[in-house]
Amino acid sequence: MDGDHVLELISVFHMGQVGGGSYVQKILGSAPMGIILKDVTFEVHAGEVMAILGSKGSGKKTLLEVIARRAMGLTRGQILLNDVPMSTRLFQEQCGYVPKNVPFIPGLTVHQTLMYAGELNIGSKVSNAMKRNQVKQVMTDLALNQVSDREVSTLAVSDYRRLAIGTELVKDPVLVLLDEPTYEVDPLNSYFILSSLSNHAKKYKRIAIISIDQPRSDIFPFLDRVTYLCLGDVVYTGSTRMMMEYFRSVGFPCPDRENPLTYYLCLSTVDRRTRERFFESSSQIVDLVERFKTVGTKYRKVSTQKTGILKNGDTQWKLPLTAYGQPSGWKVFTALMRRSFTSLFNVNNSAFERLTLHVVALPVFFTILYLLYFPLGNTQQSYISRNGLLFNCLVGISLLGAGITALTYGVHRTRYYNESRQGMYRGPLFILSRIVCSVPLNLMTVWAGATIIYTGTRLRQDWDRWATFCGVLWAVYTFAEQQTIALMIFVRSSYTAFLTSTCILLVYIILASGTVRTMAALPDWLYYLSYGVIYRYAGAFLNENEFDQNPSLMNAPSVNMTSGASLPCSNNNVPGECYWLNGTHYLSIKYHFQRESFEQSLQYWLNFGMCYVFVGGMWFVNIIIYLLPLPAFIKSKFRD
Repeated sequence: MDGDHVLELISVFHMGQVGGGSYVQKILGSAPMGIILKDVTFEVHAGEVMAILGSKGSGKKTLLEVIARRAMGLTRGQILLNDVPMSTRLFQEQCGYVPKNVPFIPGLTVHQTLMYAGELNIGSKVSNAMKRNQVKQVMTDLALNQVSDREVSTLAVSDYRRLAIGTELVKDPVLVLLDEPTYEVDPLNSYFILSSLSNHAKKYKRIAIISIDQPRSDIFPFLDRVTYLCLGDVVYTGSTRMMMEYFRSVGFPCPDRENPLTYYLCLSTVDRRTRERFFESSSQIVDLVERFKTVGTKYRKVSTQKTGILKNGDTQWKLPLTAYGQPSGWKVFTALMRRSFTSLFNVNNSAFERLTLHVVALPVFFTILYLLYFPLGNTQQSYISRNGLLFNCLVGISLLGAGITALTYGVHRTRYYNESRQGMYRGPLFILSRIVCSVPLNLMTVWAGATIIYTGTRLRQDWDRWATFCGVLWAVYTFAEQQTIALMIFVRSSYTAFLTSTCILLVYIILASGTVRTMAALPDWLYYLSYGVIYRYAGAFLNENEFDQNPSLMNAPSVNMTSGASLPCSNNNVPGECYWLNGTHYLSIKYHFQRESFEQSLQYWLNFGMCYVFVGGMWFVNIIIYLLPLPAFIKSKFRD
């Protein structure tokens, strides 16, 4: 690319969804449709910054998304970048998009965020030294050096916006689109952001297109071109310097001491204050649109930039880093893993809070459970206590798995949506990196918590049984985590996802674990349906692990709760006192079913293995879910 970069739009129309539409209409894709952009034609050259101005509903954001090939709906017309039709792949490889709201991963610093953005965007052919230099240059251009070691969630709004821009500029796109880059930024920093974008465009011969709601007069020198939209129609597009000349020629000179950007924005806006003003302003705008179609060509075509000739006669054209291709799948995978680990183990408050939640929650819960159940004893009453302890272990490990995931996964999910729309990576790679990152941390915390309850309450003192007890609880925790992750691809709210996942998990536990209702009491259809739930196997395993042939429960005595007297139980024929001769007898009653013996339900290693089959199944399900294309109304939840 050794010539002038040019973006051209020729007679672009776009039809998309207007209005909300019902939930059913969104699912069926039959929500009300309307024309949002009408015959948009303009061009932008290298070294130029174009501003898209218009009131709310004018089509500014839709125009950016149409150029980026991410708008939902039907687009007609030509969009050319250097005479090549713009496709989704071309935009993802050569261009960048900065949305209005950019989610960052808490725990990372500004410098780390930019470094990982470079690793996920810049091709493998580019050396690490070049990547570091690019990050350093972007930080200098955007004045981020003074906050390079700040954690992203502690940044001021202006610094946050500059970082959002930097994550796109670090890959050196030929064209960058920015949706309201000065949103909620004070005037001084707005001026600086626009100045930085203008310098970037001219220094590196790149194209920048921005949308602005309320343009200030001090940014006028940084805008080479401007496009005014009103309800999808082009009122004016072309050189900012010639804008005033054009409007003067059609009878609308800008008054002295008036901000021309704001004045002509008001001129391009329908006045809805009164019925008369509505019809008058609408008619005036229709007339302006038609006039520009007739006489606006010379304003639209004029180039505001030189062709790259410096004072010494040399031509300054820097080959964009996007020309070196994209990083390999392995590079992206390792970058995602390292980013996740770094966000947890960084030395800052945000990372410490999230790491503490992961590491401390389970041990604290099991410590509380230990205090409630210690000592268990070896009596008839302890059968119920042990069953209750197993029930609470299953409930606690499941709800904490869902809760911790809902609290910590949401920002990674939203960041994934943002990055996958830009073609950095696909869902399966993201899910695999999350699995690899979560396994060691979950193993450590679950085994620590399970060890506290197992040894503290003096459950069956056997190291083999302790290890398998911890292993099954880890499988249950991971299943709850992965189920919540699966829900959060459809549900944006972490709170809603947690409640939904919790309700599903509690139904599983109550009906299939055997700790609330004996399996023998279930109806036939529900009994066989329980084979499709992990808690069927986890509950059976934990019960067999604790009760089967447990010598401490052999002929366990019954204790009178009033007098404290102990009654030996050599048989189970003492009403209200002696129920079970031993642990195996207890299991035979709990798991006896009319069509199969309890031995068929209590197959120790089969139940243990099936817990891991369900974990592997949830991993596979999530990979498939994140691979399949989602309906547009679901994806729209995660757009800014």
